[in-house]
Amino acid sequence: MESREYVVPKELDGARVDKAALTLATNVSRAQMKRAIAEGAVRVNGRRRPKGALVAAGEVITILSDAVLARGGAAVPEPEAALRVLFESAGVLVVDKPAGQPSAPLVDGETGTLANALVGHYPELAGVGYSPREPGLLHRLDTDTSGLLVVARTSDAFERLKVGLKADRLHKSYQLVCREAELPDRGTIEFPIASHPKDQRRVYACIHPRDVARYAPRPAITNYEVERRGARWALVRVEVARALRHQIRVHFAAIEHPLAGDILYGGEPVALGHHALHASRVAFEDDDLGFEVTCPVPADMAALVDLPA
Repeated sequence: MESREYVVPKELDGARVDKAALTLATNVSRAQMKRAIAEGAVRVNGRRRPKGALVAAGEVITILSDAVLARGGAAVPEPEAALRVLFESAGVLVVDKPAGQPSAPLVDGETGTLANALVGHYPELAGVGYSPREPGLLHRLDTDTSGLLVVARTSDAFERLKVGLKADRLHKSYQLVCREAELPDRGTIEFPIASHPKDQRRVYACIHPRDVARYAPRPAITNYEVERRGARWALVRVEVARALRHQIRVHFAAIEHPLAGDILYGGEPVALGHHALHASRVAFEDDDLGFEVTCPVPADMAALVDLPA
């Protein structure tokens, strides 16, 4: 089995294993690295370490490449599948994913995902991106989150977008609906986030200092502003630099304003049948690949705000 070795540089001294490995390796997604660490395919000085362990300058991280890059089958092309493209250039697509549609398949042969539609309509996306199951996709949205996703059409565009994402040059805005009572007009939520210690479906907002010490969470900042208030619900605009998994959902649950319909994080059931979160704007600062695209919040989600008390 092929392996790759990386010496931890001084600037990564004290970093977490997963962060250091992601920084040093190329063409490996966060999901792939997480799986590789869990399966023991990432070693530090020849030994397995949990993803939250810290590395020191001079230590050697070994990545068993075959395990990390095992990508499974490619997304099955579905040329007849619906696909809403809001922006198209030689290097980039911005598409609007409906709530209820997965971003990419989890198992071989799965259909009905956004990835299937993408490679069906744009065959050149095959081979672009983190893996054949994620053709061109720079990032994902939860299945029940609607809105904008950025797709690279070439490998060069993907690498440039990926660098821009890490450098915070890709700006993303969201809209959500939550209970309006006692929600300030604007605010910042800064609880760091860790994997949930008991439930893999969820993440955990570390509010108490002892949780920060225990779970080694990642920093997360969510800025918000109320756009409109109704009798029960508020429509809220959210800005995040690089959203962690479930960041917005768990942050609003942590301030006791879980998203409408977000049952997993304590939200009240609503007629939508899913949580009320929409990716409404993406913008990329670049001379050649730059774009700014907006997408209005879905009508059924906005209508929640106008419901009577």
